[in-house]
Amino acid sequence: MPIYRQIVNQVKYLVGSGRLASGEELPPIRVLAEQLVVNPNTVARAYSELEHAGVVAKRHGSGTYVSDNGSPLKRAEKLKIITQRADALVIEARHLEVDLGEMLDLIRERHRALQSKE
Repeated sequence: MPIYRQIVNQVKYLVGSGRLASGEELPPIRVLAEQLVVNPNTVARAYSELEHAGVVAKRHGSGTYVSDNGSPLKRAEKLKIITQRADALVIEARHLEVDLGEMLDLIRERHRALQSKE
């Protein structure tokens, strides 16, 4: 998966999950590019795609912010993100020879553990 797409997906995930709130500023392009050790054009492309999707808004001279309209991510988009993560988990479980039953038990256990912390 191209790096710019990974950035887009991660920002969408953070917005959809509420970890990035409406109005919150994203790191400047150069700063994020340095942190991720990627070309600034890669980050600029990701930000442009996020702006086109309505996830972020650029404020000229001020930066890039999470859209004030709230998350435009529909349930289908959220499920797409979770599906990608589930696919990665299933592939890793296969490589580690962990069967589906064990994996489901582990997910249920982690779900309970996280609920008890809320």
